[in-house]
Amino acid sequence: MLDFDTCNAARLRRDPAYDGRFFIGVKTTHIYCRPVCPARQPLTKNVIFYPTAPAAEAAGLRPCLRCRPETAPFCPAWNGTKSTVERALKLIDAGALDSGTTSQLAMRLGVGARHLTRLFKRHIGASPVRTAQTFRVQRAKRLLNDTDMAMAEIAFASGFNSLRRFNAVFTSLYGRPPSSLRK
Repeated sequence: MLDFDTCNAARLRRDPAYDGRFFIGVKTTHIYCRPVCPARQPLTKNVIFYPTAPAAEAAGLRPCLRCRPETAPFCPAWNGTKSTVERALKLIDAGALDSGTTSQLAMRLGVGARHLTRLFKRHIGASPVRTAQTFRVQRAKRLLNDTDMAMAEIAFASGFNSLRRFNAVFTSLYGRPPSSLRK
């Protein structure tokens, strides 16, 4: 957390560089704001600074209706649908689509499968299934280069359900079987 004088100077300037780095609580109104809030500035003796919006809410303050501090930069609400896609990418990288379906992944994220596919098309440019396949191929390529594991072991370790699918994906992507990439 920044010191009081730095926060207060940024508040008085309405400095956008500090937006999301701290929040201003007003003791008299029980409201908390962002440093860029266009509302009238409170007296310095009436302000207290918080490192996060949840910290201000835990102190009993409510969010300002003008600057909407709960949607400050660096929080998931600020990122909008991008944060949903980022969460999905982490789950896919951890293997969520290796054994599950897009519908199951969407349910874990709290959205519909069609909506998740639309979000992926907008933010990633590919479907969740295609993205999962790319992650599998990348894992397999690392295992091919860095280990002496057998092809079947690499296929299953990288998330493919069969050796046949593993070979088909590599052949379609690289135009050659995975064993030739190891050489």
